[in-house]
Amino acid sequence: MKKVIAFMMAAVLIAVTMSAVFTVSASDGAAAPEQKTEEKTENVTGTKAIAAAIVVGVAAAVGAGCMAVAIASSAGAMARQPEAAGKINSAMLLGLVFIETAIIYALIVAILIIFVL
Repeated sequence: MKKVIAFMMAAVLIAVTMSAVFTVSASDGAAAPEQKTEEKTENVTGTKAIAAAIVVGVAAAVGAGCMAVAIASSAGAMARQPEAAGKINSAMLLGLVFIETAIIYALIVAILIIFVL
């Protein structure tokens, strides 16, 4: 289980890093000199939108997978030990909050990519 969560978090980090590199390389001005400034701006804006979509999409998918694993594991644990259901439920909810926080951070990074970079 720890390996699955570590793999999913590594996937999120890779997606965020790739999108940041993708955005920076797109804003370097690789367009031909004869293009207008408006066309360059549109190309960079489109690239930023793609990078932001990749960040949010990968983070949401990985977060959903992590949440599914956490809920399935806690349901199995509660079925095996019903007397510990309260503690298991509390721990599961805390874990779900942390996973959702990582997804919200990815959304904030996507918004920063669009409006700041």
